[in-house]
Amino acid sequence: MVEKAYKFRFYPTPEQENLLRRTLGCVRLIYNLALAARTQAWYERKERVSYKETSTMLTAWKKQGDLDFLTEVSSVPLQQGLRHLQIAFTNFFSGRAKYPNFKKKRNGGSAEFTRSAFKWKDGQVYLAKCSDPLPIRWSRQLPQNSVPSTITVKLEPSGRWSVSLRVNDPRNLSLAPVKKQVGIDLGITSLLTTSDGEKVANPKNLNKLHKKLRLAQKSLSRKTKGSSNYQKARLKVARIHAKIKDSRLDYTHKLTTQLIRENQTVVVEDLAVKNMVKNHKLARAINDANWGELVRQLEYKAEWYGRELIKIDRYFPSSKRCSNCGHVVEKLPLKIREWDCPECAAHHDRDINASINILAAGLAVSVCGATVRPEESKSPFAEHSVGKAGAKKQKAPSSDARESRAVS
Repeated sequence: MVEKAYKFRFYPTPEQENLLRRTLGCVRLIYNLALAARTQAWYERKERVSYKETSTMLTAWKKQGDLDFLTEVSSVPLQQGLRHLQIAFTNFFSGRAKYPNFKKKRNGGSAEFTRSAFKWKDGQVYLAKCSDPLPIRWSRQLPQNSVPSTITVKLEPSGRWSVSLRVNDPRNLSLAPVKKQVGIDLGITSLLTTSDGEKVANPKNLNKLHKKLRLAQKSLSRKTKGSSNYQKARLKVARIHAKIKDSRLDYTHKLTTQLIRENQTVVVEDLAVKNMVKNHKLARAINDANWGELVRQLEYKAEWYGRELIKIDRYFPSSKRCSNCGHVVEKLPLKIREWDCPECAAHHDRDINASINILAAGLAVSVCGATVRPEESKSPFAEHSVGKAGAKKQKAPSSDARESRAVS
């Protein structure tokens, strides 16, 4: 059984939109109040406020005269907002995320409804305090006999409404096994290069609408903040961004699905995209390439369809290593796209050579449990297996050498 989320567009009636906008506003207000309370408690008294305490604060806020409108919407999305804040703080204290930010109205917003706050009847969704079902555009069918466990309503900055239904899919989605294996080298000029020698062009979705986006942003900068013309210009910019995002996501979904269907094993590098975008000369191109989302989709689709995804260490010298003899050159600048091995005189295309090395290293990791760095290998035969994968074979140190290392 696989847990999935199905996302659909819907077009609310004026009454539904009024209720949903008030709900999103209340969720945003509660989130910001709780965040401010937790931040103030830490800076003034060095105390940590838990979710249970913020839930008690919510009850008190509803009794205040200036916040009595909180009782006009469902209480479930408000409680879920506090839970999301707790998750944000947990990720922060674990080092997985930065300190939580305050929510802003211009970013739209979302509200999560659990089973107690909605009704699923005859294939329609009835939210709490709403008599009519949501007019959802059912672009695809949910799995048979599946009932949503959670429903999330979202308003995008472009003004589009969407609803996400989380269900448990009982179907067995595993595909028939195939013998094909592929290594993937991600890039900018070519979005990806496979070990079969195939190069997939980068669609560069941002470049297609960059001029239009730049003019719209220029027009927005000249408007008075808060005016009607400012809101119109802001909406125009948001719609262009939404169009770029949709085309980028659609292309990524089609590409990852094709890779998973055609290959039994897919090997990629574990890239640190957050660190790479700190290079301001390449940040826009890297973000437009959507590497992080591409690898994320490969990961969960491989799990769905019974395929294997292997990630190798980001420090593996896939480009500088000759896939024919294993020689590693000292320097290989990005501007050099083709090179000849000084040891065996083999001619290499930089990206194809890297993808071949990535596949070989990934298979070594899968078979022997080795990493691409021998000192971190889990197997005593890791050095030999990585050498088979295209790395230099290294002799095992003698007993004298081991003793000298232990003494040092």
